[in-house]
Amino acid sequence: METAFWGESRTWVAVAFFLFFIIFGKKLWKAIAELLDGRAAAVRKELEEAAHLREEAEQMHREARERRDTALRDAKALIDGARAEAERLATVAAAEARASAQRREQMAVDRIAAAEKAAVDEVRVTAADVATVAARTVIAEGLSPGVDARLIDHAITQLPSALRAA
Repeated sequence: METAFWGESRTWVAVAFFLFFIIFGKKLWKAIAELLDGRAAAVRKELEEAAHLREEAEQMHREARERRDTALRDAKALIDGARAEAERLATVAAAEARASAQRREQMAVDRIAAAEKAAVDEVRVTAADVATVAARTVIAEGLSPGVDARLIDHAITQLPSALRAA
């Protein structure tokens, strides 16, 4: 038996399905659209936040790079300054060492000169003592008046050269 189109249960299920979607479809579509729009807004917000965080990270990276470059320049300046100071101190130390060596050399020369002068003075004193002893001996043995006069004349002629030597 052939049933009419409206007698079929499948037809009524299809009609009910279409009526359900026609009546509730708008509300259901609106709810689904709102749900999808909310999700899209949440994703958009997360993307904006990620972009903002990326900008902050890039800014922090630039600042860190600038601080590193500044620190490197400061360190180079400190090293250059320390190098210059070390060179200056080395120059000063070398100059002080040369001056000290010159002072010590001059002190040695002065000591040698003083020792030479002392030796010459000692030789003169010894020569004077020997001459005094010899003169006493000669006087003690007795001199004649003619020899005395000759010795005195000879001593007077030798006086200027003896004074120049002293």
